[in-house]
Formats: sequence, structure tokens, C-alpha cells
Amino acid sequence: MGRTFTYLEQLERGILTEYREALWQPFCRSIKRYRLINAGDKIAVCISGGKDSMLLAKLIQLLHRHSPVPFEAVYLIMDPGYNPENRARVEENAQKLGIPYTLFESDIFDVANTQDKNPCFLCARMRRGCLYGKAQSLGCNKIALGHHFDDVIETTVMGMFYGGQMQAMPPKLRAKNFPGMELIRPLYTVREEDICAWRDKNDLHFIQCACRFTEQAGREEHASKRLEVKNLLRRLRQENPTIEWNVFGSIHNVQLDTMVGWKYRGQERSFLDDYDAWPDAGKTGETLRETAL
Repeated sequence: MGRTFTYLEQLERGILTEYREALWQPFCRSIKRYRLINAGDKIAVCISGGKDSMLLAKLIQLLHRHSPVPFEAVYLIMDPGYNPENRARVEENAQKLGIPYTLFESDIFDVANTQDKNPCFLCARMRRGCLYGKAQSLGCNKIALGHHFDDVIETTVMGMFYGGQMQAMPPKLRAKNFPGMELIRPLYTVREEDICAWRDKNDLHFIQCACRFTEQAGREEHASKRLEVKNLLRRLRQENPTIEWNVFGSIHNVQLDTMVGWKYRGQERSFLDDYDAWPDAGKTGETLRETAL
């Protein structure tokens, strides 16, 4: 008769077996494809308390345990001003998942909630800055965030529909204000519905947006543009099951020689810049990317 596994052992085995194709493999593929983790890295895994960042922490912990690539990881929980119930929930879930976390406090909610316009935007910027600063003080060279596949698609579509621009969410990004620091997104190809299935299977209950602004104003996300795009994509998927993967493919296969204008490393470019010189220079067949760069 075999031994009885603990809850944590069952959860970890489930990620590597039952959810291997849905969670573990796309997580590992993203890290390999986009070169997110290298030997010698020290990564601050940022835990907000939601399902995505909690799963990310668990996946990185398992990767650290099994990967032949040597790297270090620390697990950061920043309390930006949670109410006591939400803070307790975050810590309890981290303990339940066996995550050895470091917790630090800030007054971000107090500052952001004094703003009448775009408090969520300010909050996000301040939170990221605090995380970079704390991670850097701990000797880390990277922070890992829990953005997933659906975040990537929704951000791309929102940029087109509401921002008037073609802009994606890259799998990694160098920090502008913190030299030597880099942001990585290891859940880049993990579907949100699979994260939800894993959460429900293990009877886990995570917090969502827990700031006092949304507590006072109600569930803001229901009126947000992101939710509109999420619902639109859900409807389109009924007609075309590959709709999201087509959007995902499009940000990997941009045809610059068909674009009217673009920005590269902060410099705006136009197809007119080299248009007249093209045929005369015998450059037929070259892409505009090759000409521009």
C-alpha cells in the first residue's frame, strides 16, 4: 500500500502530470524560446496575491528544483496597503503553496488613491518601481511578473482599438530607470482558462484587485475596456477557435514593408523615408526592415 501524499505534494505532482501540457510545458517553452532565464540569474518573483503570480511562483520554484540551469529565486510579496483580510489571504496562500516569501510594505494605495485621474495607472507604475528597487537591493538582476497569454492578446487588441497603435506586451523588457534590471514574463504562453482550472482543481482562493479604490468604487473591471476586449475575443472564438493564436502569431510576424509608420527605439519612421530610393537602388525584394535598420 503506497504512502499518502500531502496536499502540497499532490499539488506539485499535479502541475508536472495532470497540468503538464496546459501549464508546465508552455511555461518551460516560453523560458526557452524567449531566453528568459540564464545561468547565474537571481530572479525576484513578484507575488501580488492573485492566481497568476501565485502560480508563477510555484512554477519557478519547481523549475529551480529540476532545472540543470543554475539560478536563484526570491519570492517577494509587497503589501501596498491591503486591508488585514486580504493581506492574511495572500500570506496564507503562499504558505499553503510552500513558497518561502519575503514581505515588505509600502504606502502605494494611500498615494494612488489621492489621484482623481488614472489612479490605477499610477498605482501600477509605483508598484513596479518599488518591486524593482527592492529586488535590486536583494542583489537580483530580474523581476518576474505573472502576465499570461490572455494578457498579451488583450493588450495588443486594446492598443489597436483604443490606443490607435500596434503595440504588444513583450516577454522581457529592460528597466529604464534601474540599470542592469530586466522584467520577464514566464507565463507568456500559458492560457488564463488553464490557470483558473488549476486553481479550482486545488480549491485555492486568491485575491483579485484589492485596493481601496475598487472597494469604494465597486468592481471597476466590469466597466473596463479590458473586459470589453475579453468578452469580444470570447465571442469571436465561437466563430474562429484560433482567433487568439492568430493575434499572438501576428506580433511575431510583423510585415514592416506593409506598414505606413512605426517607431523603433524611440525614433519614428515612415515608409516614405526610403520609398523613392527603393527601386532605383535595386533593392527590390529587400524588406523595409532591412532598409530601415
